[in-house]
Amino acid sequence: MNLAEVSALTFAVQSFVTLLVIMDPPGATPIFLALVSDKTQKERIRLAWQAAAVSLLVITSFALFGQFVLEYMNVSMEALQAAGGLLLLYVSLQLLTGNVEGTDSATNKNVALVPLGTPLLAGPGAIVATMIFVKQVDSTPLALGLIAAIVAVHIIIALALMASTKILSVIKDAGVTLLARIAGLLLAAIAVQMLVDAIKVLSA
Repeated sequence: MNLAEVSALTFAVQSFVTLLVIMDPPGATPIFLALVSDKTQKERIRLAWQAAAVSLLVITSFALFGQFVLEYMNVSMEALQAAGGLLLLYVSLQLLTGNVEGTDSATNKNVALVPLGTPLLAGPGAIVATMIFVKQVDSTPLALGLIAAIVAVHIIIALALMASTKILSVIKDAGVTLLARIAGLLLAAIAVQMLVDAIKVLSA
């Protein structure tokens, strides 16, 4: 194995670990479970894969065109982060008040898109990290390593969300209600932190 291959492998591992930590599949599972608690097992599995697929699409899109789009629209990453925080805060209030239940099927399909796929999984942190890694790519092996890392992270995310759905059959309705409230509180904390971080940078 030559030096270039070692560098590509190291780069791929670094990208994989960084994105996995930022996207935090275990941290996303309580929120995912609260949002899909009224679905069938088959629908939950489908939504798990859809959420991962949406996140993969968003991350890939920003990796390819993110810098150009943000510069063209004159939008900073901090502004994008603040917008994501506001969206998550709205969803967290729904979870805390129980207003996410009883939605129609058209709305249910959107759960995998927003807030699961983005901005919860493919949030500003993951987007920025990916764009930074893209700037470091200067050869085909590094590009392939980054692609492999991004795909591997999303496969793990899908498997983690899918496996977590078995918990719902154990905790029953009362447990689901409690889980929704806890998830709402956690999501609110994440949203507020995103807003605070964005405001700090914008006001600096």
